[in-house]
Amino acid sequence: MRLYLIGSLRNPEVPKTAELLRQAGHEVFDDWYAAGERADDAWRDYELARGHSFIEALQGYTAEHVFRYDKVHLDRAAAGVLLLPAGKSGHIEMGYLIGQGKPCYVVLDQQPERFDVMYKFATAVVHDVSALIKILPTPI
Repeated sequence: MRLYLIGSLRNPEVPKTAELLRQAGHEVFDDWYAAGERADDAWRDYELARGHSFIEALQGYTAEHVFRYDKVHLDRAAAGVLLLPAGKSGHIEMGYLIGQGKPCYVVLDQQPERFDVMYKFATAVVHDVSALIKILPTPI
């Protein structure tokens, strides 16, 4: 199954999770992780140094390029996996996939401090990657 692995640039479990999913026979897109944990901060700092607001930065080439890069891979994915912890972008990406009618799975990193019923939009919520692999459709 072609999976878009959604997560945080600051989560060191992303490449480990991607590898486990690949070993289970799935095609996994996690190349976004290569940008590094400071990518968003560096972009913000660069734009602020140029005197740009957040709204102005969103109109720039960098934001457009990164957005289109991610969107191409979101569109080609058959399903999404949200690896927690993840921030706003990750949750928006999951919502986009669900809105496209694609299954999405949430992998918890721990028992949530705050419970949130909106995770019921996900196809399933699991405690770890091994549980996810058991419920994912068999790769072709």
